[in-house]
Amino acid sequence: MVARNRSSRYGRYIGGPDPLAPPVDLAEALDAVAEDVMAGYSPRQALQEYLRRGGRTGVGLDDLAGRVQQRRRELLGRHRLDGTLNEVRRLVDTAVLEERKQLARDASMDNTERSFREMQLQDLSPSTAAAVNELAAYEWQSTTARDAYEQIKDLLGRELLDQRFAGMKQALENATDADRAAVDGMLRDLNALLAKRRRGEDTDADFEEFMERHGRLFPEQPQSLDELVDVLAARSAAAQRMMRSMSPEQRDELMQLSAQTFGSPDTMAQLDELAASLRALRPGEDWSGAEHFEGQEGLGLGDGTSVLQDLADLEQMSEQLSQSYEGSRLDDLDLEVLARQLGPEAVASARTLADIERTLQDAGYLQRDAEGDLRVSPRAMRRLGKSLLHDAARQLTGRQGSHEALGAGAFGDLTGSSRSWQFGDTEPWDVTRTMTNAIQRTVAGGGDALHGLRLAPEDIEVTETEARAQAAVALLADVSFSMAAEGRWVPMKRTALALHHLISTRFRGDRLQVITFGRYAQTMDIGDLISLPARREQGTNLHHALLLANRFFRQYPSMQPILLTVTDGEPTAHLLADGGSWFSWPPEPETIRLTISELDRLGRAGAQASFFRLGDDPGLEVFVERIARRIGGRVVAPEAGDLGAAVVGAYLRAHQKRPEGDDPLA
Repeated sequence: MVARNRSSRYGRYIGGPDPLAPPVDLAEALDAVAEDVMAGYSPRQALQEYLRRGGRTGVGLDDLAGRVQQRRRELLGRHRLDGTLNEVRRLVDTAVLEERKQLARDASMDNTERSFREMQLQDLSPSTAAAVNELAAYEWQSTTARDAYEQIKDLLGRELLDQRFAGMKQALENATDADRAAVDGMLRDLNALLAKRRRGEDTDADFEEFMERHGRLFPEQPQSLDELVDVLAARSAAAQRMMRSMSPEQRDELMQLSAQTFGSPDTMAQLDELAASLRALRPGEDWSGAEHFEGQEGLGLGDGTSVLQDLADLEQMSEQLSQSYEGSRLDDLDLEVLARQLGPEAVASARTLADIERTLQDAGYLQRDAEGDLRVSPRAMRRLGKSLLHDAARQLTGRQGSHEALGAGAFGDLTGSSRSWQFGDTEPWDVTRTMTNAIQRTVAGGGDALHGLRLAPEDIEVTETEARAQAAVALLADVSFSMAAEGRWVPMKRTALALHHLISTRFRGDRLQVITFGRYAQTMDIGDLISLPARREQGTNLHHALLLANRFFRQYPSMQPILLTVTDGEPTAHLLADGGSWFSWPPEPETIRLTISELDRLGRAGAQASFFRLGDDPGLEVFVERIARRIGGRVVAPEAGDLGAAVVGAYLRAHQKRPEGDDPLA
């Protein structure tokens, strides 16, 4: 058997997202988004803000947008638009100089004729276009001069065609009469095809026939008439913007010179008809814009049009990177344009950002609600809560009992006994007893335990623990505007999320109620608290918050009540009998009286109370010390960054203090 040779070709991957790239790390992105959400941004705004900034080691949208603007400044600062006029002027000067040399060398020429010719050359208009027109009827004596003049016609034709069809200038260099005739034929066929489209009479066969005849002149290889029109309209609109970017004198010169195109007046008529059709078919293109060039590098009509297209691409890319339009997504980015303008590294950065945006939603960290708005999902809050609780645990490490209690969770001390598992049990498994039961059952059934075990529900045993009291926990969080103004808004939310995660994962038998209080108090879901924006609202209605806490504790009479209050101001509002709120600064005696009265009710119910005083307000310091002594509570004055550890530690301490068998609300 003869082995056949096999060959392979390798190249750079140019498809979509790299299938071999490592998955994006969402931890940093999720933390940053959550931090901004807790600061008051909407999830959508927070995500956009992170994508604009980028990660610690990555490039953000602002960086890419800055590079887009830098590229735009480079193009405008490097170029000017008189390249074609300067080249025509150079050819005119070359032709005149060579003609004068020939006149001086030709000894056989009559002196009168020589003087007349020299006078014609001497009196040429300083306008380039006028000089070209005046020389149209001149009988050249120098072959070199005649060739230079004929190059003007060829140059103008190729430049004007290059304005409309990219690459035509190079394609028609040293063109023959047959080549020019082919271009004229293409223009006529194209205008006829576009006229059919405008009347709604074109067919796919018409397009296929056109491409079969003239497809070699279109390197873009469009696959439909719509694609062809898109390409030509973008180029034609850029040519129009280039003309509008010139000075009036430059435009006038080019309009006069255009009559010299290939020596055929029909060419300009065909191009004018083409421009009109494209403008009618694609009115949304920018046909009226202009740019201001300040550089020294002259551009011909074709190259100048390409630069205007580049500037349009950059403008479009700038809008896409801004993500400021309705429904914007990073998947909207045109990566081909980005690669062409900024290179492959920019494309890689954009893909990474798009992957982060997409993965945050696909992985369920951001979800859309019924109105279509993004929200931080429960899964994201669990992940964030875990991270925040870990931070609090680190701060608690070393404080006697706190770290151990955090790890022990809702289960009491082990008794050394075990029992069969029942549905609903949350105690840890007794692994040794469970495996022993499985082995015994397998052997008793004639099986061989050495060849593997299959656990059955009846095999499972759980460890028995001493009963641990369950707790009803009310977290009262001050949301008055001073909390946001003094930088305590985010630490307060981080604290609530850490406590929520601790109770929902380690102390599942406990109940947590978050109560926010400003001018009014209200119970609040943890997700709503995380996205709660700061409000410029006066009032610290602790009285209303304590009323809601008492109502919550009465719902769970057998549980240990734990009251955790976070505030940075003394009470300045209380609830009226009609449901209104009375605000006064400084606090009125009635506000203090009602607040203390509600607090006394909690004290009589046996609530374990801790007050977390933020800031150095002397009035608040006196007030919280007074009410804490009144009901046997504690006062903690942490820095904002230590608030989470302080609240979690107080919760664990209060959980351990309740005497066994004591029912405070009995």
